[in-house]
Amino acid sequence: MTATPLHWKLVVDAHDPHAQADFWAAALHYEVEDHSTLIAKLLDLGAIQPGILLDHHDRRAWRDAAAVRHPDDPYDPESGTGLGRRLLFNRVPHAEKTAKNRLHIDLHGPTGERDTEVERLRALGARVESHIQEPGGEWVIMTDPEGNEFCVH
Repeated sequence: MTATPLHWKLVVDAHDPHAQADFWAAALHYEVEDHSTLIAKLLDLGAIQPGILLDHHDRRAWRDAAAVRHPDDPYDPESGTGLGRRLLFNRVPHAEKTAKNRLHIDLHGPTGERDTEVERLRALGARVESHIQEPGGEWVIMTDPEGNEFCVH
């Protein structure tokens, strides 16, 4: 019997999940998930309190979580939750980065466009940490606005 592949998402601890979601949506050309329909339904039912919400991009959003999804992947229209490639940013206490990432994202832009892509990401708020040239390849190590490392190939 063949096992069914698991659905997964990458969860990132964040100081400001909405700023991180905005950055990564722009960096990856993804969409920030809109959970406002689900939030309105839960508010109407009295299942949640307004204190766990905020207004972001002129809509209600979870105060402590935000997510981005690939624009071509399916999503649940009732909840706004992506059902494919997805990053979830959760607010956690003491989210400041203090050590090297054990997991990171590699971005692969169009062939021959790495420098252009690096400049685009810098304009979004990323920082260049180093430029690596090795016999096996060349890439740029960058950090997002909260200091999480990622590579651009």
